[in-house]
Amino acid sequence: MARWVIHLDLDAFYASAEQLTRPTLAGRPVLVGGTGPRGVVAGASYESRVFGIRSAMPMAQARRLLPANGVIVPPRFRVYERLSQEVFAVVTAVAPVLEKISLDEAFAEPPSLVGASLEEVTSFCASLRARIRAETGLVASIGAGNGKQIAKIASDEAKPDGLLVVPQGTEREFLAPLPVRALWGIGPVAEGKLRFIGVQTLGQLAALSEQDAVATLGGVVGRDLRRLATGFDDRPVADRGETKQVSAETTFDTDIIDLATLRAEVRRIAVGAHKRLVKAERVARTVVVKLRHTDMHTVTRSETISAPTDDLAELSAVAERLLLDPAEFGGIRLAGVAFSGLSVPHQDALFTVAAPAAPSTSTVVAAPAPVAPPSEWRQGDDVVHADYGTGWVQGAGHGRVTVRFESRSSGPGVARTFPQSDPALTRGDPGDCLA
Repeated sequence: MARWVIHLDLDAFYASAEQLTRPTLAGRPVLVGGTGPRGVVAGASYESRVFGIRSAMPMAQARRLLPANGVIVPPRFRVYERLSQEVFAVVTAVAPVLEKISLDEAFAEPPSLVGASLEEVTSFCASLRARIRAETGLVASIGAGNGKQIAKIASDEAKPDGLLVVPQGTEREFLAPLPVRALWGIGPVAEGKLRFIGVQTLGQLAALSEQDAVATLGGVVGRDLRRLATGFDDRPVADRGETKQVSAETTFDTDIIDLATLRAEVRRIAVGAHKRLVKAERVARTVVVKLRHTDMHTVTRSETISAPTDDLAELSAVAERLLLDPAEFGGIRLAGVAFSGLSVPHQDALFTVAAPAAPSTSTVVAAPAPVAPPSEWRQGDDVVHADYGTGWVQGAGHGRVTVRFESRSSGPGVARTFPQSDPALTRGDPGDCLA
């Protein structure tokens, strides 16, 4: 009987969550991220993407591209986590086993779709999308097919706000014209190897002999990727559970015998582990380094830092500090880097707003004009006012703070301005906007 797997992906999730819970932002270019010197774009609404802005772009660059009506707000991961739970509760009602990839992405294999027709699958997915929108206010794109790979690519093709079901038996035809990078598991290195032998599309990869695929990409990897390119994918959908650790490691062709080379390799390995950390949408507090000696005995060293982070430079620096000098330890045949002590980044170091610089000292000739103290509020902060309820800071400065009072269920709210020291104005819980 036909097997059907669906892949659900929430469209521009972080920015959409901000537009949903702060209705004034609906339809406007919205960026989620930090405004400090190391700030990056964590999420970009579709309205901002038309200006060339994308996730992971430095915020300084994105700010230059953002139009006048655009808004930048700090991330609120408690809100995103709550909304994710709401969405997946809707999905698990019809598909009890859910394989969550991140806060906004998951696979499911609904029992009711075993042996279903194309029309039945399409109707099921359309109904699920409508339920998610009605019950949470968020938009989900869904792809469906005979396995996880087809479903994932189909949802990518359906975005934004779309649905694509790949009919059984047409998988190879569907995949054939797509670039090899469309296949989950093919990164820039594998793409380069395939391009070297003239393979640029999944159809060309599927047409390779197994021997050529293995010679180009390696044993198990070559066989598996070639098989996926043909449209065959029997991998099960399974509950992954909570991610406890992310890691990457490399066995070297020749033993490393000097510290400089080892440092360079560990920096490269840390990049791989960091990509998995970002994909899991977590921050880490502990860095673990594994070193395997030429004689096969293994040493593991770890360090716990003061605050969880996903800053690659900081994590890599800790990993380098943990290294042993091969001149003393001996030749190293394998090195690995792991990040553990994972948590949801409620206040990610990447998104921290830089503190104001300390004033320089100088000789005062005349009494300076009174200056309002620096504002304790920043744009995007959640607040509660004793008289007006839940809101968020639209702007602050010169001793004043402007608050927009609104939530997911309120519709666009009224903006009011207060003295920044108004005792009736206090910090709010980010989850209040979901009421």
